[in-house]
Amino acid sequence: MEETAFVNQWDSWMEMGSVACVILAVLILLYHEFRVMQIRDYKEKYDYVNLNEVRFFWYAVLAVVVAFGFYANSIYTYKIVEHRSILWFYVRLFITISFVVIGYFVFYSMVRIYYPRYVEKRLVKLRNKPRLSPSGNQMRKLSEEEEDAHLDAQQIAEEASGIHSIDYDVWIDEKTGHKKIEKYESYLHAEQCPECGFFTFKITKEEIEVKPTQTESGLLLKHYQCDYCSHREARETRLSALAKNVA
Repeated sequence: MEETAFVNQWDSWMEMGSVACVILAVLILLYHEFRVMQIRDYKEKYDYVNLNEVRFFWYAVLAVVVAFGFYANSIYTYKIVEHRSILWFYVRLFITISFVVIGYFVFYSMVRIYYPRYVEKRLVKLRNKPRLSPSGNQMRKLSEEEEDAHLDAQQIAEEASGIHSIDYDVWIDEKTGHKKIEKYESYLHAEQCPECGFFTFKITKEEIEVKPTQTESGLLLKHYQCDYCSHREARETRLSALAKNVA
């Protein structure tokens, strides 16, 4: 009788834990989206999504995996009661823990491999979303050819250097002349791996092979590695001559 009472009480705890974890997963996603909605500036929104979206999504997925573990520990209880053997209780516990551990690694890999593709699409939309000037006018994003006239010598040098893949977007209000410059560190983003096709291809190291001079360009070697298939690749980037980086 005591074992039966314990097993029934255990079922109640597992069911409550399962519901609590599902609610927690929903709250995590809602909290993240609420934080995104609170940020008005698109560049700040971009930075927040870039740094946090995959992490919060993984926390929500993990909560669902744990919820499954709790729920699985509450099924087929009648079998345990029928056999009147606590051994089946521990067998069920062992099996569900095993599945939770397997699920952890499977879903962790899936989130790490597939979800960045969605995040990149969202980041592109945020980066190109029309900005509004303080006057309320819609601003225009300048082309690469146009923006150099609005960047200082240091910013032009950062873009031209190719080191760490710094990129600038320049937005201008053509009615008032108001200008907004946004800095993006593209090297922090994963690219699509040419081998496996997943967005898990990242820069691991950069080294200057040929230093630029006042009259000649240089050469930068970027080393990439895929977090999924471990494909490695080195790509050369031409560095502008120093004379071109001075206003």
